[in-house]
Amino acid sequence: MEEKFMREALRLAKKAKAAGEVPIGAVVVSEGKVIGRGYNLRTKLQMATAHAEMRAIDRACKKCGSWRLPDAEIYVTLEPCPMCMGAILNARIERVYFGAYEQKGRSLTAELASANLLNHTVEVVGGVMEKECSEVLTSFFTEMREREKNKKSPAE
Repeated sequence: MEEKFMREALRLAKKAKAAGEVPIGAVVVSEGKVIGRGYNLRTKLQMATAHAEMRAIDRACKKCGSWRLPDAEIYVTLEPCPMCMGAILNARIERVYFGAYEQKGRSLTAELASANLLNHTVEVVGGVMEKECSEVLTSFFTEMREREKNKKSPAE
């Protein structure tokens, strides 16, 4: 079941990549059904909060008519940042499944998940389809660096 929903998050990450955004996708699931989808749109929208998780949570809340999602799970292709973990905790989401681990060491996922903030803790499962999720991110940044390098090199 985890792979089914992570595949949907990956599909959304690829949509972000095609739009020139950092390829991160997220889906919120309740009772076995996707109730919110999102992918990264920070550059296009010029909004610091336009992360995949935030967009998926917003859509799920609208669909449910509540800011609380106590029986929900979220699947995201990259380990959530502190802002997104705060939103996950605030929405009372029960479980987080993520694919790739944050490589820059700035994630506080485990600490925030178990800190009992807002009288809520969340179960976190990392490394779901880690290879596939990492490959999408790696290819994006490799291609971006190559484009930047080609812009800087003098025409021959």
